[in-house]
Amino acid sequence: MQTPIILLREGTDTSQGKGQLLSNINACLAIADTIRTTLGPRGMDKLIVESKGNATISNDGATILKLLDIVHPAGKALVDISRAQDAEVGDGTTSVTILAGELLKEIKSFVEEGVSPQTIIKGFRKASVLANQKIKEIAVYIERNNEEYVVYFFLLGLFVIDHIREFRDLLSKCAATAMSSKIIHSQEKFFTKMVVDAVLHLDQEDLNEKLIGIKKVPGGAMQDSLFIDGVAFKKTFSYAGFEQQPKTFKSPKILCLNVELELKAERDNAEVRIDKVDDYQSIVDAEWQIIYDKLKKIVDTGAKVVLSRLPIGDLATQYFADRDIFCAGRVTTEDLSRVVKAVGGAVQTTVNDIKPDHLGTCASFEERQIGGDRYNLFVGCPQAKTCTLILRGGAEQFIAEVERSLHDAIMIVRRAIKNKAVVAGGGATEMEISKYLRDYSRTVEGKQQMIIAAFAKALEIIPRQLCDNAGFDATDILNQLRQKHAQGHKWYGVDMTTESIADNFERFVWEPALVKTNAISSATEAACLILSVDETVKSPQAEQSSANTTAAPRPMKGRGRGRGIPRR
Repeated sequence: MQTPIILLREGTDTSQGKGQLLSNINACLAIADTIRTTLGPRGMDKLIVESKGNATISNDGATILKLLDIVHPAGKALVDISRAQDAEVGDGTTSVTILAGELLKEIKSFVEEGVSPQTIIKGFRKASVLANQKIKEIAVYIERNNEEYVVYFFLLGLFVIDHIREFRDLLSKCAATAMSSKIIHSQEKFFTKMVVDAVLHLDQEDLNEKLIGIKKVPGGAMQDSLFIDGVAFKKTFSYAGFEQQPKTFKSPKILCLNVELELKAERDNAEVRIDKVDDYQSIVDAEWQIIYDKLKKIVDTGAKVVLSRLPIGDLATQYFADRDIFCAGRVTTEDLSRVVKAVGGAVQTTVNDIKPDHLGTCASFEERQIGGDRYNLFVGCPQAKTCTLILRGGAEQFIAEVERSLHDAIMIVRRAIKNKAVVAGGGATEMEISKYLRDYSRTVEGKQQMIIAAFAKALEIIPRQLCDNAGFDATDILNQLRQKHAQGHKWYGVDMTTESIADNFERFVWEPALVKTNAISSATEAACLILSVDETVKSPQAEQSSANTTAAPRPMKGRGRGRGIPRR
């Protein structure tokens, strides 16, 4: 009898074979079912309560999956592709998760019948490449020409110009499509203008969305939200004398510092040896003289607004107030950098040798009451490559969801500027790709024919789920869509307003083609990753450590008296 060889620690859980693969597929299907109802303009929201009691209301797929804290090893793959879609494109996070789940659902029966996972993976990757190529072929390309854009498309290998419209109109259509499934859909026109203005204020080469500041002020209605052509940040902590400072300036010079302007307390255990009382007074006078010299040098620069990342004390605050200068200390690094990019100049780490080109300026500065907070506003900045959105709303959870919705719309508009290809939404693109792959599968022999056909069927989950969430008859509408696409009407999709189908490109339901290509590629890679795993090994130490981290610490009981446990 052969002696068994033990490789793994006692208690290690090993699962392998077809059963393990089906278990992973079922876990991914459960995750997809969780966020399935959030898709589309009529999608539902999810209320998620964390362990600390914080409540979040959202229908953003990436946000929901992040807050669910999924621990299943295979299920984390869907969380990762949702986050990647959010970071790369900004929208389509729910679609990519549902699509990945549907791909696994369609080939689950193949796995049960004994088809090799590698055969399925090969077919999926072939179908993904074909789908992305087809999207590039049918996409409408946009060429920006100053404030206009030229719409053209491929016809027999040539670019054919369709029509010319204002470039801003294109961005508005893409932003409106991204907002259609969000909580701000009721105020679509208001927020569409705000989002397009915000993106067009950025550097059109860089398009760094981090330079769009978003501030949340509870109270008021959504329509009370403000777009600031410049920088706005909440009033920082201030000392006595601040109310004596002027709060409004026209074309002021602005100085940004990284300098502490207050008398610093002596360090612990500091020691100063003196022989006479007069020597102590000279030390105190020297400290005061140092800060007075700093303040005088700042006043001599001619700056009327002084900002610092470090504290500005009560002495400096009163000193500036007496000279009609506004000051603010403890400004966050993010806000200070955005101010510098907007007004010009540079952040100074010393008050010595400050030159005029180190100062910035703006058309107007004011401190304004917004809701229950006071905000410092820099408007009309000459080098403005940044802006600020001040969001209003009744509840903090509501404002947080508005912020997430605007982030998705901003990313979509940003992608529409960077990438010239757009396609129709509402399931139109998915139906056209599905029809193309179904036709292609009939030209392929062997098992690949069934796998590519399964991929084509899985793409229909997007229009089907849109109908289910809206309460429409999904079977009837999908049959109508299949008929239209078979007749060559490639942009027909689900129409939410008429409970029927329509040409979504003519109805301006537009979105960047990158949303579709990235979603199909990510969903395919996630499905292939799940299919390539046939064994899961769980270490008992890993399970024990995860249990310890999730368990709440037990409070120490006792009266604090008695002898301690002696050390060994």
